[in-house]
Amino acid sequence: MALALYMDQHVPRAITTGLRLRGVDVLTAYEDGRSDLVDPALLDRANELQRVLFTRDDDLLIEATQRQRAGIPFRGVIYAHQLRVSIGKCVEDLELIAQVGEAEDLMNGVKFLPL
Repeated sequence: MALALYMDQHVPRAITTGLRLRGVDVLTAYEDGRSDLVDPALLDRANELQRVLFTRDDDLLIEATQRQRAGIPFRGVIYAHQLRVSIGKCVEDLELIAQVGEAEDLMNGVKFLPL
């Protein structure tokens, strides 16, 4: 089963559009009316929706690490640095993860792009 992704407010529209053109299930925080949420609430929302959170925000790595240490479950975070990973590479790697990844592989973890 394909993974569904949740894009935070730091993700360029071009990444979301590129993924949708490739048939990936993507929902943005803007579309969900949640773009003003702080990082913990944003990660909680992705969990509620059973989606893996994709971000280019370093601060979300801190939140994910805190949850890992505290044993607080979350669906997973995929991170790509804004200056080091191109939009095209994000689309390519996220498509691959969404199509062949298993929810269990990302649960309570952080995956860094590029693959």
